[in-house]
Amino acid sequence: MPEVVTAGEPLVALVPQDLGRLRSQRLLEAYVGGAEVNVAVALARLGVRVGFVGQVGEDELGAMVMEKLRAEGVDLTHFQRVAGFTGLYLREYLPLGKGRAFYYRKGSAASNLAPGAFDPSYLQGAAFLHLSGITPALSPSCRAFSLWAMEEAKKRGVRVSLDVNYRQALWSPQEALAFLDEALPLTDLVFLSEEEARLLFGDEERALQRLRAPEVVLKRGPRGAVALGEGGRAEEEAFPVAAVDPVGAGDAFAAGYLAGHLWGLPVRERLRLGNLLGACVAANRGDHEGAPYREDLEVLWQQGTGMVR
Repeated sequence: MPEVVTAGEPLVALVPQDLGRLRSQRLLEAYVGGAEVNVAVALARLGVRVGFVGQVGEDELGAMVMEKLRAEGVDLTHFQRVAGFTGLYLREYLPLGKGRAFYYRKGSAASNLAPGAFDPSYLQGAAFLHLSGITPALSPSCRAFSLWAMEEAKKRGVRVSLDVNYRQALWSPQEALAFLDEALPLTDLVFLSEEEARLLFGDEERALQRLRAPEVVLKRGPRGAVALGEGGRAEEEAFPVAAVDPVGAGDAFAAGYLAGHLWGLPVRERLRLGNLLGACVAANRGDHEGAPYREDLEVLWQQGTGMVR
């Protein structure tokens, strides 16, 4: 049985090899991604038993997603291929650190997730169910699915982890906050970024006051991370790294922090492990390609991430 179950939307990303407008690129590399997929892969590489719940289309991109997750050791007992297409997005890297993403996901197989999409007994014995705020933003049925999955987890004594992962293109701040008001009573651990704190709440302090959950973690990117919980406030600095591709770094952070919980680490060590995984992913191209394996951690602790490529 899995120690962590993640649920959400898998995507295939097409990523250019060079800087510049997407229209001028000739070679695009294909990667499998999606917030909850990234968390699942990063956990699996650390030796955590992890299952992924979701669905993709009966197309070649869906087959690519399934092959990737199986190869990483993610359990797909409750993962499905259904009629429809698999979501896709293209990335563009512009000079001066700017970048954009173009999504082709409306009406995708994943957007049709609904309550009852998997047998909730699959959650029995898990330590965490991990979700993100992207999935409920995809459609009314996905919103209902997310709340249903959280309720089923709580019935079984499974802790719920929620990464806010606010996406302006998917819903308004008011819609996101309305979902959070329903979800927070079911949530044990909340992750959010500095930018999300500003966009949804105005600033960090207001965010931390509004997000009344047993444990709240604020991801600050190159400034590290802060956790608030029963033990008070804890803070850890980031690992210095030359960022190549920041997409997926926040998901890797969440995976590291969750793994720290499973391993019984104190809060500052959980933050440090999250920062380490985030730095490793940011230092490599792809949503989770840089996520380290368990056997790499000792060396990475000692050397930082300067050698990770």
